[in-house]
Amino acid sequence: MVFIRILFFLLFLGLIDWYSYQAFKTLFPNQNWVKIGFWVFSIGIYLFAIFVFLTFDRINVGLNFGRLISLLVLSILPKLIILVFLFGEDITRIARGVFQSISGTNNGDFLPERRKFISQTALLLSAIPFLGTLHGVLIGKYRYRVMKHTLEFDDLPEEFDGFTITQISDIHSGSFDNKEKLEYGVDLINQQESDMILFTGDLVNNHAGEMEPWIGTFQKLKAPMGKYSILGNHDYGDYVAWPSREAKVQNLQRLCKIQEELGFKLLRNESIKIQKGNSSIDLIGVENWGKGFAQYGDLNKATTNLEEKSFKILMSHDPSHFDEVVKKFSQLIHLTLSGHTHGMQFGIEIPGFIRWSPASLRYPKWAGLYEELGRYLHVNRGFGFLAFPGRVGIWPEITVLELRRKKEYINKTYGKSNSTLSLNRKKSKTGLSSL
Repeated sequence: MVFIRILFFLLFLGLIDWYSYQAFKTLFPNQNWVKIGFWVFSIGIYLFAIFVFLTFDRINVGLNFGRLISLLVLSILPKLIILVFLFGEDITRIARGVFQSISGTNNGDFLPERRKFISQTALLLSAIPFLGTLHGVLIGKYRYRVMKHTLEFDDLPEEFDGFTITQISDIHSGSFDNKEKLEYGVDLINQQESDMILFTGDLVNNHAGEMEPWIGTFQKLKAPMGKYSILGNHDYGDYVAWPSREAKVQNLQRLCKIQEELGFKLLRNESIKIQKGNSSIDLIGVENWGKGFAQYGDLNKATTNLEEKSFKILMSHDPSHFDEVVKKFSQLIHLTLSGHTHGMQFGIEIPGFIRWSPASLRYPKWAGLYEELGRYLHVNRGFGFLAFPGRVGIWPEITVLELRRKKEYINKTYGKSNSTLSLNRKKSKTGLSSL
């Protein structure tokens, strides 16, 4: 059965290569160097794919796997567009050939010649994903953007009015390949001068050693009110084959130690009070909990002994936790911060016009700010990248959240009841800065 699937896959690759070659041959009939270049590019990618799979290490995946993914996307996606046009043309050519044969108007050849216009159109349109992917690999994956949101709450403690949080997520340190650009991103985080930095999981792709070369870089992160973090689904090492159970446990222990070396307080199904003046808010961190993924998180355990009316911020890596558990939880969680989706590292976002990514097919809440049942969720698009070493239309994100007390609430007479826990819909103030 596996052999048949592989055979069909190889036949499919052969089909898209053959049709793509037809487009180049039609458009450049006398330029042999173009035809040779096409096959050198295609065959070279397949030979590299064979090399990567023969040297593949499930524990230490390495950068070659990401390079292979980018080359396959660069090669196959444009060819699929060419296939659609030329295969559609072939259906038309066959239909015309059959009609002419039956009607006796055939001039000799059963199939009419390919039209140059169709090949030109196919190649022109295929250049769009090719150039977009090339930009995403060379530039987009480090095109950091700062997204800013101001959230207003009725019951935010007065001392925290104007409190700022920088959220980063999905660092995936095993994918980095440019120290200079990474340091720019870290400097950009520090430039926000937020009171607190929160990291919502996936420090590595698979194993703790991926972070070792970048410890010094991320140690530069500064926040006067502290840096806090949680684990993401990739941090547990669940996606690689370990030589023993003990090796996997030691890997997680080392990763937790690295979090400490970075200056982050790692929250594992626990909470901590953030004190400012005479007031405090509760910061809660749960282990990964995702629909269709590992569910190590325990919100009940993390909120044990918390006051019901306290102001609460939750860090939970997977946004599906919000819909499945958090928004229906017995205690009000004012704000949940997640990541995980990366916005699929591919999509299109034009404010006021369109906002789409393949991630939306899997996650109803895949990027940005959401409000439901009086509770907020923010899904960070991710700081790093995974598998495909690029970002097309969905740029790496640094989020700055400013917490404000709702003005109408401040103006109330303080003798009145302060028991309401419902949030008011925010007055949106958003902004961004980019490279």
